Amino acid sequence: MNSIFEMVTSQLGSGQLGQIQSQVGLDEGTARKAVPAAVGTLLGALAKNSQNSSGAEALLGALSRDHDGSILDNLSGALGSPQEVSAGEGILKHVLGGKRAAVENGLGQSLGVNQQQMGQLLAMLAPVIMGALGKARREQGFDAGSLAKTLGHERSSLEHKMPSGMGGLGSLLDADGDGSIVDDLAKKAAGGFFKKLLGGR
Repeated sequence: MNSIFEMVTSQLGSGQLGQIQSQVGLDEGTARKAVPAAVGTLLGALAKNSQNSSGAEALLGALSRDHDGSILDNLSGALGSPQEVSAGEGILKHVLGGKRAAVENGLGQSLGVNQQQMGQLLAMLAPVIMGALGKARREQGFDAGSLAKTLGHERSSLEHKMPSGMGGLGSLLDADGDGSIVDDLAKKAAGGFFKKLLGGR
């Protein structure tokens, strides 16, 4: 099975990337860096939240109720739609909580995107990521434990793509060690990690 990261990024072809550029206000080069960075960050955050059983159960419940993967069948119609953006805002509130502004600022500074644009992008992509997870859950019959394990593998895979000399994705997402999302993401995100994540693109 392709990773969730690969499933999501492979769905975002040139047409969808053009939609994102237009709606968020990014040039093509920035969009090609920012989209995978946002996907990787959200997957890492979901993996962190599902490390404990209550978090994994809550995520499984959300997937079962609201995310069956059908969004992937019509991404062009879903991307940026008011309904999906509203859903994305709810997902971000749950996944990032009070650290959302720090994540948006940190990613934005590392990618040359302002906080508002980064927030728009994350809200657009969050339902797509949840849809990909929901599709995998439906096809493979995940329980909470196997969902957490799958996300742990995703996080590990992203960490292994980081260049030597940088901290793991866990510390990228939880730089202050408080079990929450990053306070100083910009310092660690700048440059190398996302270049390596994108295979040098």
